Amino acid sequence: MHPLRAAGYFAASMVLALSQGFGQAVISANAQQLQGSFGATRAEVTWLVAAYLAPNVSLTLALVKIRAQYGLRNFAELSILGFLLASFLNYAAGDLHTAIAVRFMSGMAAAPMTTLAFLYMLEPLPPQRKMTVGLSLAMTLLFLGTPFTQLVSPHLLDVGLWHGLTALEVALAMIGFGLIYMLPLSSPPRERVIHSLDIISYLLIAIGMGAAAVVLTLGNLYWWLEAPWLGWLLALSVAVLALAASIELNRKDPLIDIRWLTSPPILHFSGALLLFRIVLAEQTSGAPGLFRALGLGNEQMQTMFVVVLAATLAGGITCAFLLKPNRVPAFHVVALLLIIAGALMDSGATSQTRPEQLYASQAMLGFASAIFLPPAALTGITSALAKGRQYLLSFIIVFLTTQKLGGVLGSAIFQTFVTLRNAFHVTRLSETLTMTDPAITERLSTLGGAYGSVLTDKAAMSVQGLSSLSGTVKTEASVLAYNDAFLAVAVLAAAALLALLIHVTSDWLRARAKARRELSAAAQAA
Repeated sequence: MHPLRAAGYFAASMVLALSQGFGQAVISANAQQLQGSFGATRAEVTWLVAAYLAPNVSLTLALVKIRAQYGLRNFAELSILGFLLASFLNYAAGDLHTAIAVRFMSGMAAAPMTTLAFLYMLEPLPPQRKMTVGLSLAMTLLFLGTPFTQLVSPHLLDVGLWHGLTALEVALAMIGFGLIYMLPLSSPPRERVIHSLDIISYLLIAIGMGAAAVVLTLGNLYWWLEAPWLGWLLALSVAVLALAASIELNRKDPLIDIRWLTSPPILHFSGALLLFRIVLAEQTSGAPGLFRALGLGNEQMQTMFVVVLAATLAGGITCAFLLKPNRVPAFHVVALLLIIAGALMDSGATSQTRPEQLYASQAMLGFASAIFLPPAALTGITSALAKGRQYLLSFIIVFLTTQKLGGVLGSAIFQTFVTLRNAFHVTRLSETLTMTDPAITERLSTLGGAYGSVLTDKAAMSVQGLSSLSGTVKTEASVLAYNDAFLAVAVLAAAALLALLIHVTSDWLRARAKARRELSAAAQAA
């Protein structure tokens, strides 16, 4: 392919990846500002995130077969057209309820964007580079979505709040629309792969995964044990997924191979990916959450997001040049070491910590994210193809489930841990504050005296001083809670590293013993 045409395909991959990442992160990155725009609470605004994820987490499963049966080019052109129309619908959303309905449709329309970003990155590359360079760069672009969203959001909010944010979504969709129609993908022969039971199985899986996504997104805000509807929704998810599994286990040509998915190697692979997503919540929910608790907005964190973008891109390029199947464990060891180091550095934060003090640690985490996932995906794809091309769809299910639902699960676990530790530290700090302590009395007097220019009533000044002290306690408790969460991430990553080293060592010992047996057998035969 001519270099300029190849550059067009790479540009299309970047636009589609950023479109998908922006749509997924735009609400969570701007939740505080959108509360004012919609006149809603934090929990109500978060319904926008849940509505987007509910169809998005499962739709790729159906799209794989749709693409195979109706042709890749038709799939690409109709997908980007649907995405463009859904982006324009955001302009019709003037209130929260309409916006929730539109975000649900946007989540459906954005589901093909991840697949198309991969395909456009792989299209110009020779076969021997597709699973190394192409895989690494495509995943790197997908990782850039969240820091890119946080970086550009303040400027878009200045343009026009909610509609300022959606303007970029429309712009990216329009650029992607033009590139896809100008640069068609080579389409393999069509084959009839969709069966009637596929539709039933998919609908059950979609309901189950969508319900799980809603529970994981909103559970921390409504609190897990206080909202009965969360339990009912989770029970519905388990029930319909169990029904889908029972159907798939009794089919000759299942939509997904449940037996293969529950085999020890795939369970090990799934667990590793899921653990990685939980650990990486330190970057997506950790540092930004800490600074928001300290009263900072995205505009004060922009340079940090630039550092994360640059480090992630550097990690992806490194992975593209050095990735080989026999180097996968080495990449994972380095990634886990970087996560441990970055999380430990962040665990020493104070109420005076500012973004510039976390540049190094966040760069480590960004680099680690870019060098962990492509090697893992390469291992999974190789394992699936070794069993046969029909297993590729089952691998895609594992991969996307651990990445999309795993990302939501990681954030839910991280935020729940922070909430619990925050309550603990508020209680502990409050117990140390006694009104008979002269230092506390003097502090209250100082804080209340700051309002002396506007208040003359000493009782009112005392109330304001007590309120200020309470705010300080809550801030310090939040910082301590985030420090605990960062330390927990470091411990979890260290445990994962130990398990990885044990696994690699056992594999090496088995391979060495096998080589000795073969050498001994050859010597005896001679």
